[in-house]
Amino acid sequence: MPNKRSAEKAVRQNVRRTMRNKAVRDNITYLRRKFKLALASGDRAVATEAYQHAQVALDRAAQKGILKDNTVSRLKSRAATKLKALS
Repeated sequence: MPNKRSAEKAVRQNVRRTMRNKAVRDNITYLRRKFKLALASGDRAVATEAYQHAQVALDRAAQKGILKDNTVSRLKSRAATKLKALS
């Protein structure tokens, strides 16, 4: 339990930030799953579109500091390799 008003405010801010970051991470997980399903279907056009959506979300998360740059780079690289192997 915080003892000062500034500590109480910090707790409130932390809760809001945690919820926002979790929503972004959940969306990235959803988009990556969608890309994986598109790869499994074998349709290159659908997979390319899903890859682009996932790439934008990953870049935005890295820009906002929700995910580390190297993590985003690794995920994008692996997805691009799988997309390239589809053709």
